[in-house]
Amino acid sequence: METAPRRVVVSEFVSLDGVMENPSWTAPYWNDEIATFKGEEDSTADSLLLGRVTYEMFSAVWPTSEDPGAPRINSLHKHVASTTLTQDDLDRVGWNATLLEGDVAEAVRTLKQEPGGDLLVWGSAELARTLIAHDLVDEYRLIVYPVVLGGGKRLFGTEAATLDLVETRPFKSGATGLVYRPASQGAV
Repeated sequence: METAPRRVVVSEFVSLDGVMENPSWTAPYWNDEIATFKGEEDSTADSLLLGRVTYEMFSAVWPTSEDPGAPRINSLHKHVASTTLTQDDLDRVGWNATLLEGDVAEAVRTLKQEPGGDLLVWGSAELARTLIAHDLVDEYRLIVYPVVLGGGKRLFGTEAATLDLVETRPFKSGATGLVYRPASQGAV
């Protein structure tokens, strides 16, 4: 029996104007509904794909966090895209991480062919845009917040994309969960 290739799932918090940078502005909207939505994506993933900046921020917090989700996050394998970190740097932190070496898009293509669960991207704007540009994203799980920030890093750059809406989930806090897949993959 052949197993399906792994999926790359980009999960981001975005403002109405598409900004994903420094999402501290999301805190007032967090609630149990959003926690459930986020937990659903965690349940199908066995690895995180992270850029250097996000990896460094997360690895400084999650290993010692008392957040109820920390054990799950800490147990996930981390694949880190970086041109400045080494595997020795990752090993010193001791957070279950492997450096993606060489061409990031090719490394992720290889990971997608290996057995396992979803490869989940959190934050990591540069990495997410690289994956988008190389048609490596299988699903977008976005939580759109009712704020306009006017500037900052955006998830989508200049690449055109046509997406199929798979799910819409409004939250009582005013944020909305949206799940999209590239149109070529079709909606379920």
